[in-house]
Parts: sequence; C-alpha cells; structure tokens
Amino acid sequence: MSLLKIGCKTMREGVIVSTIFFFAGVLMIMTGLKIVPDIFYMQQIVMFAGLLLLLFAPLILITTFLLTVLPGAREKMDKCEH
Repeated sequence: MSLLKIGCKTMREGVIVSTIFFFAGVLMIMTGLKIVPDIFYMQQIVMFAGLLLLLFAPLILITTFLLTVLPGAREKMDKCEH
C-alpha cells in the first residue's frame, strides 16, 4: 500500500502534473489542428494524444482528492504548511 501514501509533496505533485497535462493537451490539439500536415493520419494521431492528456488531467485531480479523504490521511494533511 505504499503507492497510496499521500503527503504534502504528493498533493503538490498531483496538482502540478494535472496542470501540465491540461496545457500540454490543449497545445497538442491546437498543433494537430493548425500545424501538423494531414499525412498518414498524423493530425488525428496528434489530436488523439492531446485528447488523452486532456482526459487524464481531471482524472489525476480526482484521484488525488480521493486519496486525501481516505481514513488516516487527515493526520498527514494537518501537518502540511499551506
């Protein structure tokens, strides 16, 4: 169960990774629409990768939130400096 350990550092990392995924997804979708040539379905591949990043961004935030409401996580979160 060491994978489910959450602390102040992992909370920050979850939010940062989610933000990076969101902006990278938007950039990849815009790149797929405007810049990438339509050769060998490259536009669709780039846009699909961007869509996956956009879908994973809220998923990471939701799982980070759900890990904080697990029993025993409150004591660890009370020690955090905000």
